[in-house]
Amino acid sequence: MEESWRSLARLLIGVGSVLLLMGLLLYWLAGRSWSWPRLPGDIVIARPGFTLYIPLGTSLVISIVLSLLFWIFRRFGQGGHF
Repeated sequence: MEESWRSLARLLIGVGSVLLLMGLLLYWLAGRSWSWPRLPGDIVIARPGFTLYIPLGTSLVISIVLSLLFWIFRRFGQGGHF
């Protein structure tokens, strides 16, 4: 049982490290006036005093990229065995 706690602790440390790096990257990019690109499929509704941004195209691209990364990690992280 102690080993399961250690593996959970490693997982949480890894996830926390990734979140920290993403936060630092976004903070650095925000200081350079960078914003997410507006892709086809992103919905923007602008009214006086109100803006609604629904990033459907951006969400699709992020989902595809993350799916490919996780597939690559799963495929090659286990030595190529399923």
